[in-house]
Amino acid sequence: MVSLGFLITILLVVVIMCRWLSPLMALTIIPIAGALIGGFGFETFDFAISGIRSVAPIVGLFIFAILFFGVMRDAGLFDPAIDMVFRFAGHHPERITLGTALLATVAHLDGSGASTFLIVIPAMLPLYDKLGMDRRILACIVAMAAGVANMLPWGGPTLRAAASLDIPLIELYRPLIPIQIVGLGMVYLIAYYLGKRQAVSAPVLEGDLVEISATPDSETDNEKQLRRPGLFYWNLLLTLVVIVTLVSGVAAPVIVFMLGLIAALLINYRDAKIQRERFDAHAPSAMLMASILIAAGVFTGIMRESGMLTAMATWGGESIPGSFASLIPAMLGYASVFLSLIFDPDSFYFGVLPVLANVTDQYGIAVDATAHAALMGQSTLGFPVSPLTPATFLLIGLAKIDLADHQRYTLPWLILISFTMTTTAIFIGVIPL
Repeated sequence: MVSLGFLITILLVVVIMCRWLSPLMALTIIPIAGALIGGFGFETFDFAISGIRSVAPIVGLFIFAILFFGVMRDAGLFDPAIDMVFRFAGHHPERITLGTALLATVAHLDGSGASTFLIVIPAMLPLYDKLGMDRRILACIVAMAAGVANMLPWGGPTLRAAASLDIPLIELYRPLIPIQIVGLGMVYLIAYYLGKRQAVSAPVLEGDLVEISATPDSETDNEKQLRRPGLFYWNLLLTLVVIVTLVSGVAAPVIVFMLGLIAALLINYRDAKIQRERFDAHAPSAMLMASILIAAGVFTGIMRESGMLTAMATWGGESIPGSFASLIPAMLGYASVFLSLIFDPDSFYFGVLPVLANVTDQYGIAVDATAHAALMGQSTLGFPVSPLTPATFLLIGLAKIDLADHQRYTLPWLILISFTMTTTAIFIGVIPL
């Protein structure tokens, strides 16, 4: 049982990392084949269904969260914030870097790195070039802000951690709120420092401000027609109600976003044809991740219900000295950014994390603590520099810099933020030591 469990896990990690199969296929085929070979027969499919049931609420949350924030972006909810950043920044490098950090934080509310980069980089790059500011600074600040914001409950890493360990999503996220606030504080401090340092080599220039707005010329007529500036305050109120209700835990997250999406469509787009078009526009990004989460349910269900995961954890608990096992969450937290360079999100959260969490569970350390440690950097802060995530190449492509230059410049700052967040988590007891 132990050997089979490790064989399935290692094969899954290798196949996904080497891109021999897509995550959807690997998470489905490998555990089913392994369980059938292990003699579980048709019971394998009952295990799989059990796992799918356990991730169903998380899948629903992700789908409706993507659709909700997509509709909010279409309606122009974020446009005033973008315009405010440009007015605040002017030609002062330290204001520009702070504005970049704020804009990236707001843009990442939908949990998508790709959309964040597509919103922020093209908007801010002309301003950086106008003042002769280093493009690596732009990429670095956007990466830092998006990395910390990626800890949101509808962000990919938090969703994966909750799904793989069968932890209620809001219970997993709530202890991370003060740590995420500390992380964002670090982002803004570093952004201000980089701006002040840049000001020495790029003094303030006089003359006309570069013309940039939240609705650039490249925006299509159809996109402009979707804007609802007159409904901004209603959309803002709705978004605040959704987020507060979600974090408070008074209702299931999937219901919160489902009702939020319905309200958003009724407020902004009452025509049924336009509503269908908004669904069609945002469904591809929602369904891709949803299908991976369902496949992950197959994997975790088979590993858990077959007893393989328990057997692996028991073996690991017996093999690892207790004094060392108690340090695993803290060590994981400090190593989490580096692990983003080795493991892609799916192979880590669905292959490695369950084993680590079940080993530490043998010594009385809650699985939540191990998940929290992983979220200090693995595919949160680490995703914008990892060559294993496509969004990294989108970021450097838009900023027109090399991957090596981006990693050398940005990685030390990401490590500093991750270490600060991990230390904070240990200090307040979220991660045991």
